[in-house]
Amino acid sequence: MRSILIVDDEKHTRDGLSAVLADSYDVFAASNADEAIKMLEAEPFDAVITDLRMAGKSGISVIDKAISLPEKPVCIMLTAYGNMETAVEAMKHGASDFLSKPVDVEKLEKVLAESLEKRDDALKEAEAKKQKHVEYARKSHGPNAVVEAKHIDTGCLIANSPQMRSVVEKAVQVAHSKATVMITGETGTGKELIARLIHSSSPRRDMPFLPVHCAAIPANLLESELFGYEKGAFTGANQRRIGRFEAADKGTIFLDEIGEIDAQTQVKLLRFLETKSFERLGSSQSITVDVRVICATNRNLKEMSERGEYREDLYYRLNVVEIKIPPLREHRADIGPLIKSYIAYYARENDVEPVGIEPDALAALSNYDWPGNIRELRNFCENAVVMSQTKSVGAKDLDPKFTLPQRRDEKSHNLSKKDNELDLIRRALDAAEGNKSKAAEMLGISRRTLHRKLGDIKS
Repeated sequence: MRSILIVDDEKHTRDGLSAVLADSYDVFAASNADEAIKMLEAEPFDAVITDLRMAGKSGISVIDKAISLPEKPVCIMLTAYGNMETAVEAMKHGASDFLSKPVDVEKLEKVLAESLEKRDDALKEAEAKKQKHVEYARKSHGPNAVVEAKHIDTGCLIANSPQMRSVVEKAVQVAHSKATVMITGETGTGKELIARLIHSSSPRRDMPFLPVHCAAIPANLLESELFGYEKGAFTGANQRRIGRFEAADKGTIFLDEIGEIDAQTQVKLLRFLETKSFERLGSSQSITVDVRVICATNRNLKEMSERGEYREDLYYRLNVVEIKIPPLREHRADIGPLIKSYIAYYARENDVEPVGIEPDALAALSNYDWPGNIRELRNFCENAVVMSQTKSVGAKDLDPKFTLPQRRDEKSHNLSKKDNELDLIRRALDAAEGNKSKAAEMLGISRRTLHRKLGDIKS
């Protein structure tokens, strides 16, 4: 029997809903948000029905906790203060539906049944996709293929080359520790994929994995996004909100583009790494959580700290274990298997037959330097599946950039880091036909970061 958690500080509402649903569900009840959160931590539920406004924490905090769990329950919000703004806020936090009080019992039962059915269908579809890709990876790549236990983008991490096998071995080794990990490498090399591999190989695998793309969040909002805020902490803070660190308790938080965080957030992050505690904005109450921190950057934080652009003490706190991912041009043995894997994945996603890659095309693609790394390769594969008008792709069908001779003369190897970065950006802009948003996406950075890099290079 499915389990339902009812959260309401009004006893008659709790008892009434419990009596109505008890014939069809295994019903549990909580009188406030704190009690509900403890129950969610203790055991899984199929659905949560929560009041919005209660004494203490609001129902939003219950939904935030519920959707952070590995097995996300259906969340339905109830409120006597029903309006479109409240409904939108509830849906933004992960509620599947919104009902006003007094509750129409028949409507609640219908909404609950439909939401649970949709959840079941989504879980079955995700599991089927994962199993199909696992089977494909094992058949196509043999025992050297690294197949992750959980669905990660395409669900498969190919590591045929010695370089990537070394990366995977190091990731699996460090996964069983509590050490903070810094993943470095060029944009688009798959840093988040390795972070997810560490999490799924760790004792925290059944707890939340929360990625935060630091450069994509405005600097004035990043601190509140990470650590949360209290009602009234700033203009527009109409209610308490828990941050990513609090939502990731017992799990893993992945801080991507960690080199982009501002000085104030650096200070608060350093304190958290030292004490495992923090305060929400607008509060002096210390909150302690157990969170594994994995971060990633394509910048040289050591050089930045030496120039005074990044806190040196924070750099050393973050860089307890470093995993450096090589660019795709340095592990070419993985290019062919990756192309086959991604083409099969996008064919399934679009319900079409996978296109073939002829030997001359595969040779050209394997010789190409892939300045956008794995992200650029994925874009190529999706385009080939969606746009190809033939059953197989030959060298003649490729964009000229893939067949032009690659610049690998001695002079190019001795270019400065700034020149190499400029060359990478120029090639991404060429591939994106001058569109900076597309070039930033190809490079795996925000448009803001691209503008900054162009400014730094020109200076």
